[in-house]
Amino acid sequence: MSAKKNMSLTRKQQILKLIVDDFIQTATPVASKYIIEKYNLPYSSATVRNEMFELEKEGYIEKNHVSSGRVPSSKGYKYYIKHLRNNKVDSKFKMQVSEIFDNSKSIEEVLRESCAILSHMTNLTSIVLGPDGDNERLINIQLIPLNETTCTVIFVTDKGYVQNQKFILSKKNKMEEVIKCLKLLDERLKGTKIKDLSSKLETMKPILESYLIDYSNLYNALMKVFVEFASQRSEIIGKENLLSQPEFSDNASEVRKLYGMFDNPVKLEEIINSADDNLFISDEDGLDSDVSIISKAVGVDGEETLGKIAVIGPKRMDYSKVMNYLDYIVSEIIKYMNGQ
Repeated sequence: MSAKKNMSLTRKQQILKLIVDDFIQTATPVASKYIIEKYNLPYSSATVRNEMFELEKEGYIEKNHVSSGRVPSSKGYKYYIKHLRNNKVDSKFKMQVSEIFDNSKSIEEVLRESCAILSHMTNLTSIVLGPDGDNERLINIQLIPLNETTCTVIFVTDKGYVQNQKFILSKKNKMEEVIKCLKLLDERLKGTKIKDLSSKLETMKPILESYLIDYSNLYNALMKVFVEFASQRSEIIGKENLLSQPEFSDNASEVRKLYGMFDNPVKLEEIINSADDNLFISDEDGLDSDVSIISKAVGVDGEETLGKIAVIGPKRMDYSKVMNYLDYIVSEIIKYMNGQ
């Protein structure tokens, strides 16, 4: 079926669009008589049935086994996304997004809050993925004394990510000795790739030992943060939203598959990053679950990605709303990061 962008839809395109829109809203298979009556189509039953037969023959819709209606196929959804969806973003969403940004927030906070808004406004699950550790470097380590025996170490990367670790000083060490040691580590580790921090810290044990009588507390605190930095930094927001979707609310096996995917962030990252055109549809792309994932990378001035935001929902998700919201919120994040 050929596309006619910026032109009126063909009859077949119009019928496909109505089937997809209606199924997204109702989760109910669409029959020819129903679609004629609901949308007051100026076509005969025979004409609509013939068009639906052609759509099914071409693989854009498929028969639901429990009714006489038809539902969109993965091919139909992809055609709809590329050629038939609208590009509107409602003012309520724009207003909520505008409240995210102020100069005091880190990239992590902005991405997390953006995902929270996406999850709330779509009633789906959102995911934020941090940047690849191969392309991210440490730029600063700071120590902040909290009292005579406790301090917090703050780590900042060149992608704007911030991590902190609180630890208690050994009674054998003095705070000024720990501060001097951290200054040296800052000098030696600055510019190191995140994925290499743990191994580099390992080689610096003799230096720590020369500065501190008991270096184990500091070493363990630093190693914990470096390992967390290097591992996949993902956060899933609104998992419970999917339980309200008809596909999952009364289907325990689907819920188990879904939560199994959530519990494996490395696999989830692979799925998101492997998707063509940032769109993953389960049965077509090899996942045994009724889900779709839409993602978008966040980058500034053509540089390497600062992270990725994704929305996961049933294959029946409202693609127009989700993709428009995602495009808008990422564009606003990029403006924020560029100081606009």
